[in-house]
Amino acid sequence: MLIEGETGTGKELVARAIHRHSERSKRPFVAVNCAAIPRELLESELFGHVKGAFTGAFQPRPGKFREADGGTLFLDEIGDMPLEMQAKILRVLQDKVVMPVGGQSSHQVDIRVVAATHQDLAKKIDNGGFRQDLYFRLNALSIRLPALRERGSDILLLAEHFLRQSTSLPKSLSAAAAKVLLEHSWPGNVRELENVIRSSSLTVRGAVIDANDLQMAVAENHRETPIDNLLELDFHSAVSGFEKLILEKALKKTNGNRAEAARLLNIHRQLLYAKLKEHGISEPE
Repeated sequence: MLIEGETGTGKELVARAIHRHSERSKRPFVAVNCAAIPRELLESELFGHVKGAFTGAFQPRPGKFREADGGTLFLDEIGDMPLEMQAKILRVLQDKVVMPVGGQSSHQVDIRVVAATHQDLAKKIDNGGFRQDLYFRLNALSIRLPALRERGSDILLLAEHFLRQSTSLPKSLSAAAAKVLLEHSWPGNVRELENVIRSSSLTVRGAVIDANDLQMAVAENHRETPIDNLLELDFHSAVSGFEKLILEKALKKTNGNRAEAARLLNIHRQLLYAKLKEHGISEPE
């Protein structure tokens, strides 16, 4: 099975839903991002290895195919897989056996393979970057996920869903905010929408998220360090980064008026001044 669509459209969510509603639902769902694993480690990651197969192989490892036995293996970004590995994947799909790196005996596997890509595989085949036989094998059943900008009113349904998930306090979108959501092109698709709604729900103190709040969140989401990247930091660095983000947003919303920003954040002006100095914030961006 092949799932195609732009980055952020929810390809893994679809793969998980297929698994959850199948006869394999009680067996493992194993996801592998083919683009995130160095090519020299990909074979071991997928097929496993025996002890001593290479430097650092101190213990045997079953590999993702055997971990997913009886269930579903999700190969995300399969368009980034090297050609030599594509040939080995095709062999497993045909024979249903895997050979661990350095091993002498093969292992039978019974899995459903669901692959996903944001690339045009037909074009990659023409350019010699993807095997046609593997494409035909995977494309026996295909699903194309539309970009968020093609989904019309679904944008608002998804936004309300993410809003309910993001806060325990009931919040709603103003009509102007809904218009902003519908008019934005969403290059990051559903993932970008989720980030924007999450950011707005955390920084807006009132019960209603307005157009300006969303526009600020959209702009923040397209900076080099969006709010989600804070989760990759240690706790103190993440807290500091989030604190700076809130201060900057408050200053933007009040056009640089520090007294108004302090009132908006419900803190004393002296504390605001100290925090601005601590984070090196002088003027709103």
